[in-house]
Amino acid sequence: MKIAPYQSCRFNGYRSHYVPTRVLVVCMLGASAAWAQESRGRAPLGLVEVLSTVLTRHPLVEAAVARTRAASAARITAGLPVNPMLTYQVDNGAVANSAAAGFQRDVMTTLALPLQSIYQRLPLVHRADAVVRATTAEAADTRQQLGLQATRAYYRVALSQESVAVARDLTRWLDTVVAYNQARVREGVAAEAELLRAQIELDRVRADAALQEADLAGARVVLGAFLQTADRPRDPLVVVGAAELLRVPVAAGTGATAAPDSGWLGRPDLLGLRERAAAARAAVSSERTMIVRELGAMIGRRQMGGSTSLVAGISLPVPLFDQNIGEIARARAESDAEALELVAAERAAGTQIAGAREVARVLAERAQALASGDASGFLARADESRRIALGAYREGGASLLQVLDAARAWGDARLMFFRLLYAQHESVLTLLVAEGNDLARLLPVLGAAGAPGSPR
Repeated sequence: MKIAPYQSCRFNGYRSHYVPTRVLVVCMLGASAAWAQESRGRAPLGLVEVLSTVLTRHPLVEAAVARTRAASAARITAGLPVNPMLTYQVDNGAVANSAAAGFQRDVMTTLALPLQSIYQRLPLVHRADAVVRATTAEAADTRQQLGLQATRAYYRVALSQESVAVARDLTRWLDTVVAYNQARVREGVAAEAELLRAQIELDRVRADAALQEADLAGARVVLGAFLQTADRPRDPLVVVGAAELLRVPVAAGTGATAAPDSGWLGRPDLLGLRERAAAARAAVSSERTMIVRELGAMIGRRQMGGSTSLVAGISLPVPLFDQNIGEIARARAESDAEALELVAAERAAGTQIAGAREVARVLAERAQALASGDASGFLARADESRRIALGAYREGGASLLQVLDAARAWGDARLMFFRLLYAQHESVLTLLVAEGNDLARLLPVLGAAGAPGSPR
């Protein structure tokens, strides 16, 4: 499917029963920088850059890849044949430069070849192949889950930045209200109680700003854990801000179609469980072959008294007692457990997709409603309400409590808008992962689309 260019995203409704994720994610990752840069002049981080670093260079991703290499090495071992054994035996040999009295020197050379690998090798190879596929799928699932965790950390920083910006704006705004009331009290046209009430509100907002800044510091620490590399010093992280995000549509329906309902069956977590179940079945077959152990053939020659003879034989243990019955039962039980875990995971995945689609749909519809027409309409109304309340207060047409209530409503409206916006953006990636889309493969397409914040 061709992803629509970043500039072509529009609010056009939805053609499928859930949010068109491939177009949404291009809009989602295209926010431009607008928040104050506090990272010593460094450009703010875009979500594409964060995901590209996490999906390729995170230690847990590299550890999962190392486990895949270990499984591949074990597969090589499983496919190798058993080495033969060469035996050289001398009887009646010379001792202290004299032959044993009355005995002839007997020399026997034999080559023994274990035969159990003939019938035990195939189950071992099948099991090793399944483990390799399982670890590969688990590595992909690790990347997916880390991508989601990094996305949540990224949007937590973004929302914390916006919360700090709102608190600082309210602080500056209330400073003007307090200064206005101080002048009125000095002129004797206002009661000192009003000034005290405005000062209390200003102190409350300043305390809230300190809490928001502390939360932002904690959010940066969490995000920094995903991005800490040798070439990135531990500076305060500033992510792409929200002010100009209003110019970017939240969702789009142009050219989007629903992903096949069966696509989620190829999710890496389900593939990993499916291959683990296959490995457990192969383990049962391998344990069954262990009933007959140490089967081997031997061939050689014997030299005695100037004559040479051929020596040959076969060793076959008699399975009078099944010494592997316990291991077979254990392998069967583990195979049953893996199969049942796969069934439970598939059931959970089906309901997870349905829930992710519904969450994305509800959030996208509400974000679309708030951003209908002029994308900044909702916030513009909040700004206008605060401005009108302050103007009416100065004209004597409103009380101080009405002004303070308008200021709180402005802050709540702004934070709620961006909380909704970020939650909707996060739900897009959650839906992409739930449907089995590979975030690592999606990143180059997003970078080619020219979304701001994408790596160059």
